[in-house]
Amino acid sequence: AVLRLVAAAAVVAALATPAPAYEVIQVADGGFLAGVVKFTGAPPKLDPLPVNKNRDVCGDHKDAEALVLGPDRGVRGGVILVEGVARGKKPVGDVVLDNARCVFVSHVTALMAGERARVKNSDVILHNTHGFLGKPTVFNLALPNRDQMIDITRRLTKPGVIRVVCDAHPHMSAWMIVHDSPYYAVTDERGGYRIDGIPPGSYKVTLWHEGFRPRGLDKDGRPLYDEPRTLSKDVTLPPRATATVDFELK
Repeated sequence: AVLRLVAAAAVVAALATPAPAYEVIQVADGGFLAGVVKFTGAPPKLDPLPVNKNRDVCGDHKDAEALVLGPDRGVRGGVILVEGVARGKKPVGDVVLDNARCVFVSHVTALMAGERARVKNSDVILHNTHGFLGKPTVFNLALPNRDQMIDITRRLTKPGVIRVVCDAHPHMSAWMIVHDSPYYAVTDERGGYRIDGIPPGSYKVTLWHEGFRPRGLDKDGRPLYDEPRTLSKDVTLPPRATATVDFELK
């Protein structure tokens, strides 16, 4: 019985032990990961989002950004995450989530937990930037003044997907993906991405993209879409090599 109690205590202690922190090292033989995310099939039709407040500043409608495709069907705003990197390059990210002309710029951002992150208001009207990690609120910030900026770095301590809305303007939404290492990228207007300085090894590479098939409006008039998508592939990266990992979204 004593042995069973000791074993149980050891299991509890192991579960209570936090995961090891990311360690910055000199990556002398790091490699590159690059690729493209493309859309296949028929994309959904996304209607412009009506503006119901401050139309003198915001205009009457804003483009829906849940799915943005380039001329070759490249998907903008997908997030590529290299998983399982415990030791590697120094984080150097600096994210500014701007309320500009009544939209969030950029609609999708990514950063490592602990990297610098700020919320800004570039408009002459009040914006209230509200971030949720699941259901709990991570930050809820009123920005009544133009060019006002608030640092949120210390609020982003856990990896995860943060949905951001403006409490004053239901048409506004954004996503912030917080990763456990600096090995991430957001796809550009061509659907392309590139991640450098990756230590040699075998990894799972994951694409995250928000949901984009319309599901009506919620009680506050915010547009609803289906669940975000995740796709993963395995890759082995030799020293100083470049690996290509492409994804297809549909």
